[in-house]
Amino acid sequence: MIEDNIERLRQDISAALEDGDNDLVSEILDSINVAEISSLLDSMPSQQRDLLWPKIEPACLGAVLLETGDEVRDNFLKELSPGEITSIIETLPDVDDQADIILSLSTEKLVNILPTLDAQKREKLESVLSYSDDTAGGLMNIDQITIRADVTLDVVLRYLRIRGEMPDHTDQLFVTDRHDHYLGALYLRDLLTNDLEVLVKNIMRTDVSAMHAHIPDTEVAREFENYDLVSAPIVDEQHKLIGRITIDDVVDVIRDEGEHSIMSMAGLADEDDIFSPALISAKRRGLWLGVNLLTAFLAAGVIGFFEDILEQVVALAILITIVPSMGGIAGSQTLTLAIRGLALGQLGSSNYKSLIKKEITIGILNGLIWALVVATFSIVWFENFNIGAIIGFALVVNLIAGAFAGAVIPILLRQIGIDPAIAGGVLLTTVTDVVGIIAFLGLATLVLS
Repeated sequence: MIEDNIERLRQDISAALEDGDNDLVSEILDSINVAEISSLLDSMPSQQRDLLWPKIEPACLGAVLLETGDEVRDNFLKELSPGEITSIIETLPDVDDQADIILSLSTEKLVNILPTLDAQKREKLESVLSYSDDTAGGLMNIDQITIRADVTLDVVLRYLRIRGEMPDHTDQLFVTDRHDHYLGALYLRDLLTNDLEVLVKNIMRTDVSAMHAHIPDTEVAREFENYDLVSAPIVDEQHKLIGRITIDDVVDVIRDEGEHSIMSMAGLADEDDIFSPALISAKRRGLWLGVNLLTAFLAAGVIGFFEDILEQVVALAILITIVPSMGGIAGSQTLTLAIRGLALGQLGSSNYKSLIKKEITIGILNGLIWALVVATFSIVWFENFNIGAIIGFALVVNLIAGAFAGAVIPILLRQIGIDPAIAGGVLLTTVTDVVGIIAFLGLATLVLS
């Protein structure tokens, strides 16, 4: 239903832009939310984006940019003047959102824009920008509400009434001492369901652990998932409360991780724009095509060693693709499982040997089953028992090799600091191609020549 709605909106907007019907464009934009506008921009060719952008309500531009893909956002920011970018930043109430825009700017524009912000806002931004954007500190916002432990709930309620509002996704108030060291949390449900004369320290939760500002954002996401958090306090090296992270930021991290895994498997960057210029996309993808070509030449070179036996037995040339492809599929299943385990923190030095043993066992079982099927088919087809036995044996060997490689490659790549999602597939394909060809044609050379 959501996809159908976006497609309908895209058709309506495209038709209105083509007809030059600005009133209809404005009417459509007024009837949809920020996320839908961002989705439209992401899914439109660049010419239509340029026509739609000026029609968007200025007060919404910052929120729209935050929801678009990285490359789409960067392209818009390149075309905007420092004054326009400053105005967009001013529309964003949360410091972490402002920081996301700032981090997308070139150094030249950043130097021009920061001095134009008021001192208080600049100080808040600098506190967030001092942390890498893929850490808890880079995700945090500094709009948390803090209270003291030695006051009554009545005092807390009166304080909240004086404030008049609370930050979005506030489910708890953070308790600190006079030096801003984090002590615990007071949930709003406890505030509202206890006697007003009760002291905060008597009902605050001291088991709500704060997260350190330097931990990776993926670990933050796991903590939110494991403990069903809506918000979490962030502390510095001195355990001083410096901000909080809310669930809306974590959802973005989870989405980005999912996109990263999918795009990396194909050798693409997370921020790739579906409608980026053909030359730019060709340049990005060309690198991995080149890498794949090298591995293909390696496999072809291995086949060249067995040229004589291939000329003698035509059946081998017909069947040669089966063994590498079966090993590749089996290995990719294990590779995907291992990469997921590493990403979720489920796989490490304490249990990777168990995974390898399990996957090898699966490789043996599946190898025996499908070797029997393929061998039987080959014997019937070519009326040659030896060919059936050769391909059956090679299939078992390559499924085991694929399972072993699929489990080991991500672990080794992680240890040397390479993203397994990017390089794992290429290495696995090389292993299963080479091992499969050597097992198949090598045994054929021994038996048939």
